[in-house]
Order: sequence, then structure tokens, then C-alpha cells
Amino acid sequence: MTGYREELEQAVATLRGRAPERIDVAVILGSGLGAFADRLAEPVVVPYGDVPHLPVSTVQGHAGRYVFGRWGDLRVGVMAGRVHLYEGLDPARLVLPVRTLLSLGAGVLVVTNASGAVSESVDAGDLVLIKDHINLAGRNPLVGPNDESLGPRFPDMQNAYDADLRALARDAGRAVGITLSEGVYAFMLGPSYETPAEIRMLAAMGGDLVGMSTVPEVIAARHMGVEVLGISCATNRAAGRPGAKLDHEDVQRVARQVSSDFIKLLGAILERLGSRGSEQDR
Repeated sequence: MTGYREELEQAVATLRGRAPERIDVAVILGSGLGAFADRLAEPVVVPYGDVPHLPVSTVQGHAGRYVFGRWGDLRVGVMAGRVHLYEGLDPARLVLPVRTLLSLGAGVLVVTNASGAVSESVDAGDLVLIKDHINLAGRNPLVGPNDESLGPRFPDMQNAYDADLRALARDAGRAVGITLSEGVYAFMLGPSYETPAEIRMLAAMGGDLVGMSTVPEVIAARHMGVEVLGISCATNRAAGRPGAKLDHEDVQRVARQVSSDFIKLLGAILERLGSRGSEQDR
């Protein structure tokens, strides 16, 4: 673990040399949702490849860069693109980019993704708040020796997706005319899409959405004591559902179509987070 800690410290030091010393909120942008980063004021871009020890995504639609800027009074750090376990990475290595970003002081992580709609009540194009997850990948970034300076050996995941943040997001959605439902996100290893039998299994287990990301990053964030808000863009109906079509280009296309609503929603969320921070500072 000493080597990992040294790598994290080197990555953080490099990022601080290129970006703001501190940020208020961290955001991870999923497939097709990267346009939000272009809306930040006073942007500073740092490619992952410029930061030592960070893995770089090989997946189309994941830019692989940090973008720092302002949204109103909030200092925001964005991961535009992410790496995935199916790219062959060790789970601890996979979460190094988000640990590096969170080490700049963010108290909140907004994590987004593209997902398949398992529940019959979710359709392609819906934006859904993640209220919980099921880890079916059989991998966890905390396996191995624990560094107590990062977090506890056994972090509590009962409120992994913060209930108050979900309420704040629903209020933000109403303000911009977007109705948000809530659902459970099932994490599968991938990269193959799920079979119809697997989707029936997920539905029986209580899963509403399915995807190949997010959960390792959320575990790492909660390990570090950071509050998490999860937003999933359902880009397709899952295998076996009427009208299901499973293709990565279609996933990106639907995410881009929803992008304008997503940017409005995320902007309204950040405005409320800024107001919440101002009230807490009083």
C-alpha cells in the first residue's frame, strides 16, 4: 500500500501544479455526457496522460481528461471520461483518478453514467437518480491492505447515495422541468452486454438499471468520506425488453440527445450545492 500511497501523492502534487489548489465539487461524466465540461467558466484542462500513474481510457466517448473551472461561485473539478474494469485494470488502479481528484478537497462527488433500463418503468432517455447499487462484478477497490489515512477498513455503505443530495436533485429537476425517478443500479463487469436471462435475474434482485461503471468510484469516494450523488442516463432498454437494441454507438447517440437536459439539471444541482455551502459557512 505504500507504493500506491506514493503514487497517489505524486498524482495529486502534479494536478495541484496545473489546477486550482482546492475544489468544492467533483463530477464524473459518463458516456456521451462530456459536453457539460465545456460549460465551465475559466476552464483548465489536464489530460490524464499528463498526470503520473493515472490509467487512460481506451473506450470511445471517454475523453480522458480533467477539466477545472467555475459554476457560479463553486469551484468544480470534472473527470471527462473514465476507465473501466473490463479494460483489464486492477480495481485500486481504476479508482486512482477519482481519488486524485477528491484529494483536492471536494466534499461532494456527482457521478454520472449511461445505463440500460432493466425496470419496465424506465425508458431510453430517462434521467434517473441512483438510490443504491448491487455490485455483481465480484471486484472491490478496497481489497488488500487498508490505508487508514484514506479511510476505514470497513466503510459503511448504507447511505452510499446521499438521501439529502437526492432530495436536492429532485428539487433542481422540478425547477428546470425534469422529472427524476429513483432506481437501483446493478454493476456488471462487461464488456459484453447482458443476456435476457441476466436481465431477468437483475429485475428479480431489485435492479432498475444496469451498467459497467460507477460502483468502484462510489466505493472509493465513500471510503474517503465524500458524499455521493448518482445520476444515470438510461440510453437503451436492457436485453429482452421490447425494442431493446444494444450497441455502443446508439448508447452514445441517446446520451448526446439527452445532453441538453442533463446540462440544465446538473447546472441547477450545482447552483443549489453552492447555496447550501453558503448557508453552512454562516
